[in-house]
Amino acid sequence: MAGLSGLFAVYKPPGVAWCRVREAVETRLLRVQGPRFRRLKIGVGHRLDVKASGVFVLGIGHGNKLFTDLYNCHLTKVYTVSGMFGKATDDFSDTGKLIEKTTFDHITREKLERIVAVIQGTNHKALLMYSNIDMKTQEAYELAVKGLIRPMEKSPPIITAIRCLQFALPEFQLEIHCLHETQQYLRKIVHEIGLELKSSAVCTQVRRTRDGVFTLDDALPRTQWDLRSIQDAIRNCRLKVETELEKTLGHQDNSPFHQLDVEMAHSTDS
Repeated sequence: MAGLSGLFAVYKPPGVAWCRVREAVETRLLRVQGPRFRRLKIGVGHRLDVKASGVFVLGIGHGNKLFTDLYNCHLTKVYTVSGMFGKATDDFSDTGKLIEKTTFDHITREKLERIVAVIQGTNHKALLMYSNIDMKTQEAYELAVKGLIRPMEKSPPIITAIRCLQFALPEFQLEIHCLHETQQYLRKIVHEIGLELKSSAVCTQVRRTRDGVFTLDDALPRTQWDLRSIQDAIRNCRLKVETELEKTLGHQDNSPFHQLDVEMAHSTDS
Protein backbone atom coordinates (compact mmCIF):
# COMPACT_ATOMS: atom_id res chain seq x y z
CA MET A 1 0.00 0.00 0.00
CA ALA A 2 3.03 2.28 0.35
CA GLY A 3 2.99 5.02 -2.26
CA LEU A 4 -0.76 4.64 -2.75
CA SER A 5 -1.93 7.13 -0.16
CA GLY A 6 -2.26 10.73 -1.19
CA LEU A 7 -3.77 13.05 -3.78
CA PHE A 8 -3.40 13.09 -7.55
CA ALA A 9 -5.21 14.58 -10.55
CA VAL A 10 -6.67 12.99 -13.66
CA TYR A 11 -8.06 14.59 -16.82
CA LYS A 12 -11.82 14.20 -16.98
CA PRO A 13 -13.07 14.22 -20.59
CA PRO A 14 -16.34 15.97 -21.49
CA GLY A 15 -19.49 13.84 -21.71
CA VAL A 16 -18.47 11.52 -18.86
CA ALA A 17 -19.86 11.66 -15.31
CA TRP A 18 -17.25 12.23 -12.57
CA CYS A 19 -18.36 9.04 -10.79
CA ARG A 20 -17.56 7.01 -13.92
CA VAL A 21 -14.04 8.44 -13.90
CA ARG A 22 -13.54 7.43 -10.28
CA GLU A 23 -14.91 3.94 -10.98
CA ALA A 24 -12.59 3.53 -13.98
CA VAL A 25 -9.51 4.42 -11.91
CA GLU A 26 -10.62 2.15 -9.06
CA THR A 27 -11.34 -0.76 -11.41
CA ARG A 28 -7.95 -0.52 -13.08
CA LEU A 29 -6.08 -0.53 -9.78
CA LEU A 30 -8.11 -3.44 -8.39
CA ARG A 31 -7.73 -5.45 -11.59
CA VAL A 32 -3.95 -5.02 -11.67
CA GLN A 33 -3.25 -5.41 -7.96
CA GLY A 34 -5.75 -8.04 -6.94
CA PRO A 35 -6.72 -9.02 -3.37
CA ARG A 36 -4.43 -6.71 -1.39
CA PHE A 37 -6.22 -3.63 -2.81
CA ARG A 38 -9.78 -4.80 -2.23
CA ARG A 39 -10.24 -2.23 0.53
CA LEU A 40 -8.98 0.62 -1.65
CA LYS A 41 -10.99 3.81 -1.10
CA ILE A 42 -10.87 6.53 -3.73
CA GLY A 43 -12.37 9.90 -2.80
CA VAL A 44 -13.07 12.91 -4.98
CA GLY A 45 -12.27 16.60 -4.65
CA HIS A 46 -14.12 19.41 -6.45
CA ARG A 47 -16.45 17.72 -8.90
CA LEU A 48 -16.96 18.45 -12.58
CA ASP A 49 -20.38 18.01 -14.18
CA VAL A 50 -20.94 15.78 -17.20
CA LYS A 51 -20.40 18.46 -19.88
CA ALA A 52 -17.27 19.93 -18.27
CA SER A 53 -13.72 18.64 -18.68
CA GLY A 54 -10.30 19.16 -17.15
CA VAL A 55 -8.42 18.77 -13.88
CA PHE A 56 -10.20 16.40 -11.48
CA VAL A 57 -8.50 15.63 -8.14
CA LEU A 58 -8.80 12.19 -6.54
CA GLY A 59 -7.59 10.88 -3.19
CA ILE A 60 -6.49 7.37 -2.25
CA GLY A 61 -6.51 5.79 1.19
CA HIS A 62 -5.40 8.06 4.01
CA GLY A 63 -4.87 10.83 1.45
CA ASN A 64 -8.63 11.42 1.51
CA LYS A 65 -8.18 13.14 4.88
CA LEU A 66 -6.27 15.94 3.12
CA PHE A 67 -9.38 17.03 1.20
CA THR A 68 -10.83 18.78 4.27
CA ASP A 69 -7.63 20.77 4.78
CA LEU A 70 -7.53 21.77 1.11
CA TYR A 71 -11.19 22.86 1.26
CA ASN A 72 -10.30 25.04 4.23
CA CYS A 73 -7.63 26.76 2.11
CA HIS A 74 -10.35 28.02 -0.30
CA LEU A 75 -7.95 27.85 -3.23
CA THR A 76 -8.78 29.38 -6.60
CA LYS A 77 -9.78 27.23 -9.56
CA VAL A 78 -9.13 28.32 -13.15
CA TYR A 79 -11.26 27.57 -16.22
CA THR A 80 -11.22 28.33 -19.91
CA VAL A 81 -14.82 29.02 -20.85
CA SER A 82 -15.84 29.22 -24.52
CA GLY A 83 -18.98 30.93 -25.78
CA MET A 84 -20.86 31.75 -28.94
CA PHE A 85 -22.99 34.82 -29.53
CA GLY A 86 -26.28 34.74 -31.40
CA LYS A 87 -28.53 32.31 -29.56
CA ALA A 88 -29.95 31.50 -26.12
CA THR A 89 -30.91 28.08 -24.73
CA ASP A 90 -32.76 26.82 -21.68
CA ASP A 91 -29.59 25.57 -19.92
CA PHE A 92 -27.10 28.20 -21.24
CA SER A 93 -25.17 25.50 -23.19
CA ASP A 94 -24.95 25.02 -26.96
CA THR A 95 -26.74 21.65 -26.63
CA GLY A 96 -29.76 23.03 -24.74
CA LYS A 97 -33.23 23.73 -26.12
CA LEU A 98 -33.16 26.83 -28.35
CA ILE A 99 -35.09 29.78 -26.90
CA GLU A 100 -34.14 32.60 -29.27
CA LYS A 101 -31.72 33.75 -31.94
CA THR A 102 -30.26 37.27 -31.94
CA THR A 103 -27.95 39.44 -34.01
CA PHE A 104 -24.36 39.91 -32.85
CA ASP A 105 -22.64 41.96 -35.58
CA HIS A 106 -22.55 45.01 -33.30
CA ILE A 107 -20.36 43.28 -30.68
CA THR A 108 -16.65 44.17 -30.59
CA ARG A 109 -13.81 42.86 -28.47
CA GLU A 110 -13.61 46.26 -26.77
CA LYS A 111 -17.29 46.07 -25.74
CA LEU A 112 -16.82 42.51 -24.44
CA GLU A 113 -13.77 43.54 -22.41
CA ARG A 114 -15.71 46.42 -20.84
CA ILE A 115 -18.34 43.97 -19.59
CA VAL A 116 -15.59 41.64 -18.35
CA ALA A 117 -14.01 44.53 -16.39
CA VAL A 118 -17.37 45.32 -14.72
CA ILE A 119 -17.77 41.65 -13.71
CA GLN A 120 -14.27 41.65 -12.19
CA GLY A 121 -14.89 44.88 -10.26
CA THR A 122 -18.19 43.67 -8.81
CA ASN A 123 -16.68 40.35 -7.74
CA HIS A 124 -13.61 42.03 -6.21
CA LYS A 125 -15.90 43.92 -3.81
CA ALA A 126 -17.62 40.67 -2.88
CA LEU A 127 -14.23 39.00 -2.29
CA LEU A 128 -13.18 41.73 0.15
CA MET A 129 -16.51 41.55 1.94
CA TYR A 130 -16.38 37.78 2.48
CA SER A 131 -12.68 37.75 3.42
CA ASN A 132 -13.37 39.94 6.48
CA ILE A 133 -10.14 41.89 6.03
CA ASP A 134 -9.62 45.56 6.85
CA MET A 135 -8.03 46.77 3.61
CA LYS A 136 -6.28 49.69 5.35
CA THR A 137 -3.98 47.41 7.34
CA GLN A 138 -0.46 46.23 6.53
CA GLU A 139 -1.69 42.64 6.87
CA ALA A 140 -4.22 43.22 4.07
CA TYR A 141 -1.53 44.68 1.82
CA GLU A 142 0.78 41.70 2.40
CA LEU A 143 -2.04 39.21 1.76
CA ALA A 144 -2.97 41.03 -1.45
CA VAL A 145 0.63 40.93 -2.71
CA LYS A 146 0.78 37.16 -2.06
CA GLY A 147 -2.63 36.59 -3.66
CA LEU A 148 -3.95 35.24 -0.37
CA ILE A 149 -7.07 37.38 -0.05
CA ARG A 150 -9.82 34.80 -0.13
CA PRO A 151 -12.99 34.06 1.86
CA MET A 152 -12.08 31.82 4.77
CA GLU A 153 -15.61 30.50 5.08
CA LYS A 154 -18.26 29.43 2.60
CA SER A 155 -19.42 32.21 0.29
CA PRO A 156 -21.44 32.57 -2.90
CA PRO A 157 -19.47 31.98 -6.12
CA ILE A 158 -16.78 34.65 -6.52
CA ILE A 159 -14.76 35.44 -9.65
CA THR A 160 -11.28 36.59 -8.62
CA ALA A 161 -10.07 37.29 -12.17
CA ILE A 162 -11.58 37.19 -15.66
CA ARG A 163 -10.12 38.07 -19.04
CA CYS A 164 -10.82 37.58 -22.73
CA LEU A 165 -8.43 35.09 -24.34
CA GLN A 166 -9.88 34.96 -27.86
CA PHE A 167 -12.45 36.90 -29.86
CA ALA A 168 -13.58 35.99 -33.39
CA LEU A 169 -17.30 36.57 -33.91
CA PRO A 170 -19.47 34.79 -33.13
CA GLU A 171 -17.05 32.90 -30.88
CA PHE A 172 -15.10 34.02 -27.83
CA GLN A 173 -13.10 32.45 -25.02
CA LEU A 174 -12.60 33.61 -21.44
CA GLU A 175 -10.20 32.65 -18.67
CA ILE A 176 -11.99 32.70 -15.32
CA HIS A 177 -10.38 32.36 -11.86
CA CYS A 178 -13.00 31.62 -9.23
CA LEU A 179 -14.01 30.23 -5.84
CA HIS A 180 -17.04 28.22 -4.74
CA GLU A 181 -18.37 28.01 -8.29
CA THR A 182 -20.26 25.36 -10.19
CA GLN A 183 -19.75 24.79 -13.89
CA GLN A 184 -23.38 25.77 -14.48
CA TYR A 185 -22.67 29.11 -12.79
CA LEU A 186 -19.92 29.71 -15.36
CA ARG A 187 -22.31 28.90 -18.22
CA LYS A 188 -24.74 31.42 -16.78
CA ILE A 189 -21.97 34.07 -16.80
CA VAL A 190 -21.66 33.54 -20.58
CA HIS A 191 -25.45 33.91 -20.93
CA GLU A 192 -25.43 37.14 -18.91
CA ILE A 193 -22.54 38.57 -20.96
CA GLY A 194 -24.66 38.02 -24.05
CA LEU A 195 -27.58 39.93 -22.50
CA GLU A 196 -25.34 42.81 -21.38
CA LEU A 197 -24.12 43.15 -24.96
CA LYS A 198 -27.73 43.38 -26.21
CA SER A 199 -27.52 39.96 -27.79
CA SER A 200 -27.46 36.40 -26.45
CA ALA A 201 -24.78 33.77 -25.94
CA VAL A 202 -24.41 30.08 -25.17
CA CYS A 203 -21.50 28.28 -23.53
CA THR A 204 -19.76 25.77 -25.79
CA GLN A 205 -17.07 24.53 -23.39
CA VAL A 206 -16.08 24.62 -19.71
CA ARG A 207 -12.58 23.26 -19.10
CA ARG A 208 -10.85 23.39 -15.71
CA THR A 209 -7.15 24.08 -16.17
CA ARG A 210 -6.25 24.39 -12.48
CA ASP A 211 -7.73 23.19 -9.20
CA GLY A 212 -5.73 24.79 -6.39
CA VAL A 213 -2.18 23.48 -6.73
CA PHE A 214 -3.11 20.91 -9.40
CA THR A 215 -2.68 21.95 -13.06
CA LEU A 216 -3.25 20.36 -16.46
CA ASP A 217 0.38 19.18 -16.37
CA ASP A 218 -0.46 17.12 -13.27
CA ALA A 219 -3.66 15.62 -14.72
CA LEU A 220 -3.17 12.03 -15.89
CA PRO A 221 -4.85 11.20 -19.22
CA ARG A 222 -6.89 8.00 -19.41
CA THR A 223 -3.92 6.09 -20.86
CA GLN A 224 -2.03 6.68 -17.59
CA TRP A 225 -4.64 5.57 -15.06
CA ASP A 226 -2.33 2.76 -13.91
CA LEU A 227 -0.52 1.94 -10.68
CA ARG A 228 2.94 3.25 -11.61
CA SER A 229 1.66 6.54 -13.07
CA ILE A 230 -0.63 7.17 -10.09
CA GLN A 231 2.18 6.42 -7.60
CA ASP A 232 4.43 8.87 -9.46
CA ALA A 233 1.68 11.51 -9.56
CA ILE A 234 1.06 11.23 -5.81
CA ARG A 235 4.79 11.59 -5.12
CA ASN A 236 5.20 14.52 -7.53
CA CYS A 237 2.25 16.48 -6.12
CA ARG A 238 2.89 15.84 -2.45
CA LEU A 239 5.38 18.68 -1.91
CA LYS A 240 3.21 21.38 -3.44
CA VAL A 241 0.13 20.22 -1.51
CA GLU A 242 2.14 20.24 1.73
CA THR A 243 3.62 23.69 0.95
CA GLU A 244 0.17 25.16 0.25
CA LEU A 245 -1.33 23.75 3.45
CA GLU A 246 1.51 25.16 5.56
CA LYS A 247 1.37 28.56 3.82
CA THR A 248 -2.39 28.97 4.16
CA LEU A 249 -3.28 27.12 7.35
CA GLY A 250 0.01 27.78 9.13
CA HIS A 251 2.80 25.40 10.07
CA GLN A 252 1.62 22.80 12.54
CA ASP A 253 3.65 20.13 14.30
CA ASN A 254 0.52 18.03 14.04
CA SER A 255 0.27 18.62 10.28
CA PRO A 256 -1.97 16.49 8.06
CA PHE A 257 1.09 15.03 6.34
CA HIS A 258 2.69 14.08 9.64
CA GLN A 259 -0.52 12.29 10.62
CA LEU A 260 -0.59 10.65 7.19
CA ASP A 261 2.97 9.33 7.62
CA VAL A 262 2.13 7.91 11.04
CA GLU A 263 -1.05 6.21 9.82
CA MET A 264 0.66 4.81 6.74
CA ALA A 265 3.45 3.40 8.92
CA HIS A 266 0.87 1.70 11.15
CA SER A 267 -0.99 0.25 8.14
CA THR A 268 2.30 -1.08 6.74
CA ASP A 269 3.20 -2.74 10.06
CA SER A 270 -0.22 -4.36 10.50
